[in-house]
Amino acid sequence: MNKEWMEITVLTSSEAVEPVSGLFYTCGLQGVSIMDVEEIKEIKANKTATSYDYFEDSLLEMEDSAIIKGYFEDDENFSKHLEYITKGVKELKNYGFDIGRGKVLSEKVNQEDWENTWKKYYKPTKISDRIVVKPQWEEYTAKGNELVLEMDPGMAFGTGTHETTRLCLRALEKHVNEDSVVFDIGTGSGILSIAASKLGAKKAVGVDLDEIAVESAKRNVKLNNIDNVEILYGNLMEVVKGKADIVVANIMADIVMLLGEQVRAFMKEDGVFISSGILVVRSEEVKNKLEECGFDIVDIIIDGEWCSIIAK
Repeated sequence: MNKEWMEITVLTSSEAVEPVSGLFYTCGLQGVSIMDVEEIKEIKANKTATSYDYFEDSLLEMEDSAIIKGYFEDDENFSKHLEYITKGVKELKNYGFDIGRGKVLSEKVNQEDWENTWKKYYKPTKISDRIVVKPQWEEYTAKGNELVLEMDPGMAFGTGTHETTRLCLRALEKHVNEDSVVFDIGTGSGILSIAASKLGAKKAVGVDLDEIAVESAKRNVKLNNIDNVEILYGNLMEVVKGKADIVVANIMADIVMLLGEQVRAFMKEDGVFISSGILVVRSEEVKNKLEECGFDIVDIIIDGEWCSIIAK
């Protein structure tokens, strides 16, 4: 289905990634795309896998900066969302945040054009010792014991190239076994559920509040010819039944801390909680909150400015 969307882009600092993302979530979005300038420089130099294919050269001159994008329906509410985000970004300075440029941009995006344009830069990428993420339209032959994930994320976020996704994939590779039941909160493109299945999990359930993400995840499950992954639309607390050996949530620090108070009810006694979407500067805060909720911290894995906290 071809459709037009309104894209809002915020040019800001790494420090302001979470509060700016929060502004998007407050407007009803269930996912945002976050990219830092170091990633963009790598893309420009090497044409590595990414959801974007072009950037103004001026963006590369920014230091310690991030680009956050979100997509909205082109309806009567869009102007209100744009105004809210623009005002909110400016007001972050009053709370002591360095917002960098703090520039807010918007434009209309044709879904089909958007999807087709960036595909030429999305290439097979080895994420961990075994996991390779391969776009559906690219050729790749697995080597040795590699597991190849076939992906066509569309406008759902989760190509496997962002640090937070890589961290979750590596943690799943370490903890999944043939008896594992895995719940994937905020599944996006379905990449983590699919990885769990290919790593040998008994069953994986991916949930998301974004209908586009749910459609994308279901499509990707079919691409991978697996029958033990279920994708559900809705809130974990409302649509998932039973308990999991592993719960993985690649979201953001504030939501991870909220989940810490609730997710135990969906975990088996010796279950593992893999969380990411957490900036390193907030890792201690999230760690302390999870410990307050009765979790023992097993490991904290860092990739760039992001980390994953594994707890039991």
